Amino acid sequence: MFNNKVLMITGGTGSFGHTVLKRFLATDVREIRIFSRDEKKQEEMRIALNHSKLKFYIGDVREYDSVSQAIKGVDYVFHAAALKQVPSCEFYPMEAVRTNVLGTENVMNAATANGVKRVVVLSTDKAVYPINAMGISKAMAEKLMVAKARTQRENETVMCATRYGNVMASRGSVIPLFVSQIKEGKPLTVTDPAMTRFLMSLEDSVDLVLYAFQHGKQGDLFVQKAPASTVADLAQALKEIFRKDNPVRIIGTRHGEKLYESLISREEMAKAEDMGDYFRVPADNRDLNYAQYFSEGEEKLSHLDDYTSHNTDRLDVERIKKLLLELDYIKEELHA
Repeated sequence: MFNNKVLMITGGTGSFGHTVLKRFLATDVREIRIFSRDEKKQEEMRIALNHSKLKFYIGDVREYDSVSQAIKGVDYVFHAAALKQVPSCEFYPMEAVRTNVLGTENVMNAATANGVKRVVVLSTDKAVYPINAMGISKAMAEKLMVAKARTQRENETVMCATRYGNVMASRGSVIPLFVSQIKEGKPLTVTDPAMTRFLMSLEDSVDLVLYAFQHGKQGDLFVQKAPASTVADLAQALKEIFRKDNPVRIIGTRHGEKLYESLISREEMAKAEDMGDYFRVPADNRDLNYAQYFSEGEEKLSHLDDYTSHNTDRLDVERIKKLLLELDYIKEELHA
């Protein structure tokens, strides 16, 4: 579906963007546009890849005009631009709103105005039962996507979203931190040994977005089934891979941090469709007929659980090691 098409990635200089480029530059895609506000990262990517299909656009999703200019002639959009760090969003919640909520609206409005075929909004587990500003802003972005999808005409832009949890070895995640601490001989700082996280690779995240592009209908949300581990087992697996025995220091749960990741709420599980390796959560297309909210219930809700890192397939240390050793990042660090 991408042959001779133009793809735009907002926030394209991040970990997700790099993985998409690795996958797509060798295909028959006509052009890939990287849209972001960091000229230094764009310059580094441009020099490192030096590819004729790659075009760079400086701009900010907060500014509609800059998005609209960059999106002209685009067929498909991966909307990955976001403020993702929980502490930053906690201290500056309006910045999270401006980027994650209003920025998402700008991308969708510009896509519709310019005849883009499909937009996939990248979301996060933190949007499920959000307890921090980052999660709240991403939950609002999802609600915006569904609301916008409801108003699209038959031949207008298809809007859908993907939601995923911890992406292994992505920028700012715990695995690079643990590896750095192991190599420097420092204690591994573990918040809570019983804390669980989904284990998903960057390649998996791209697969999920591509699946959404191929199968998504208006307002759909897609989740990939993924295994999980405790943070304690993850730290142990990394120590064994690098053949080190650094001590572990328990520092306690940080502000705004959850004990486990939730990818689908039980309310969503009531209507989720099992697609094999994925769940599809269709849009709630009820109108403002409040009787449906107050006089009609969902009987099976009381018998369902959320889909979380606590109740998915739990990996032991050996299986975690096997998964980690498949990551390019771990291979490079071991070689270094």
